[in-house]
Amino acid sequence: MSSSHLCQNPNFDEQRWIIHIRRALDDDDGDEDLDEESGVTVSIFNVPKTLTLTSPESYTPQQVSLGPYHHWRPDLYEMEKFKISAARRSQRQLVGSRKFHDFVDHLSKFEIKFRSCYHKYLNFNGETLAWMMAVDSCFLIEFLQMFSAAVGEGRKSGCDAVIRDMVMLENQIPLFTLRKMVEFQLGSVDKADDLLYTMLMGFCNEVSPFKINQKSMPNNVSRVLKCAHLLDFLYRSIVPKSEVLTEIAVDAEKEGVSECEKISFRKIMSSIKRLVISKPVKFLLMISLKIVSVLPGMIVVKQIEYLCFSREREETNMENENSNKHPLMEEIAIPSVTDLSMAGVRFSVTNEGIFGISFDKKTATFNLPTVRLDVNTEVVMRNLVAYEACNHESGPLIFARYTELMNGIIDTEDDAKLMREQGIVLNHLKSDEDVANLWNGMSKSIRLTKVPFLDEVIEGVNSYYEGRWRVRIGKLLKRYVFGSWQSMTFLAAILLLFFMSLQSFCTLFSCTRLGFHRRTMN
Repeated sequence: MSSSHLCQNPNFDEQRWIIHIRRALDDDDGDEDLDEESGVTVSIFNVPKTLTLTSPESYTPQQVSLGPYHHWRPDLYEMEKFKISAARRSQRQLVGSRKFHDFVDHLSKFEIKFRSCYHKYLNFNGETLAWMMAVDSCFLIEFLQMFSAAVGEGRKSGCDAVIRDMVMLENQIPLFTLRKMVEFQLGSVDKADDLLYTMLMGFCNEVSPFKINQKSMPNNVSRVLKCAHLLDFLYRSIVPKSEVLTEIAVDAEKEGVSECEKISFRKIMSSIKRLVISKPVKFLLMISLKIVSVLPGMIVVKQIEYLCFSREREETNMENENSNKHPLMEEIAIPSVTDLSMAGVRFSVTNEGIFGISFDKKTATFNLPTVRLDVNTEVVMRNLVAYEACNHESGPLIFARYTELMNGIIDTEDDAKLMREQGIVLNHLKSDEDVANLWNGMSKSIRLTKVPFLDEVIEGVNSYYEGRWRVRIGKLLKRYVFGSWQSMTFLAAILLLFFMSLQSFCTLFSCTRLGFHRRTMN
């Protein structure tokens, strides 16, 4: 059942909705507990339909619901008993005479803050929402505690389905709820922040496709406070916000310096182009060729006229077709790993994550981060792409552009094998074919964006590849010999005309008899 189904619920409580709006407007000042609310932004979204069309099961929880979006799905009720068990164990761990319902009463004060985190209106009363958040946070904390201990080989047994559900965008709960629960259990803010940070980092190290460099991250307290939910924490671990801001500033400066030069050059070239290929000039040239082509013996000129202007008409038709095609459906223009390897490109591992992707033209070295692929990776990456696209505060779609880059260079099983042999892909799937299918099945971005440092890498790779003489010769043969039926037809017509002329000449001057007479004379 889609999360949008709740919007069509015939039991929608209009009076509750009105009360919620009134409280939101009247509670501007609020109490001290809600002082942080002014900084709360929407961070939990419905996944866009353009993404769910390709793999709906990657965005819809299959085992456990967390938060309100999928709470009423009957097929997930089986996990409710495990949630209640986790809440009972959490109640036994409370300090002093505190009871679980005391924590629920405390969460009730944050009703407006809870609702502010979700993109969709929540058709729940405040008490229901508080109980839901309390029970779900207990289950989530208990599950995350497995990742705060040392990594064990058999620990993940049977947990992969739950892990996949935990990273889904529509299945998130605000991170401050977990922080409040741990604080309520331990009775100390500092201990709560330390424990929560340890659990979150352990979870991210387990599910992240990339190795996370903890040294480059801010301290634990600020990190926990700044992240909206578990998926946001994972995203910030892979794409640090400080790195994004630095990259945006540097790229903006580069673009500002060269933009004036580009504009001036474009204006000059466009003026020349308009003069040379203007309609009057084209018309005069076409008329001249047509007049000459009707003269006797000028069939070659007619062929030239046909090739020139029919090609133009075909290109115009192709442009019209491409204009109707959605630009996001086009695969990124870059050669495959196999083609790049045959052209002399070497692949090397970078330890700086996505921001370490680069291409060295001097040594023809393509630097890429190591990515680990297992049964959870596709769901993780798809939801990271969805969150990045929905969250406009994330800036450029860096992670989505990375997935498009890998989609472009890995086309076949052989490409995946080369990536595995170079240590760029750590394959924990069944085969190299599964790796290729994973990348080729990834959704494209739902909104266009520029990621200058990645676009520069792609441009550098393409420039090096196109400059190789072997590639140039192959493309020329493919385009002008094997790929152009007009050229082949023209050559065939010339050869046919030559042999017909030779046959006519031999018929008139008895070439065969002359050749036979010479042989007998010798």
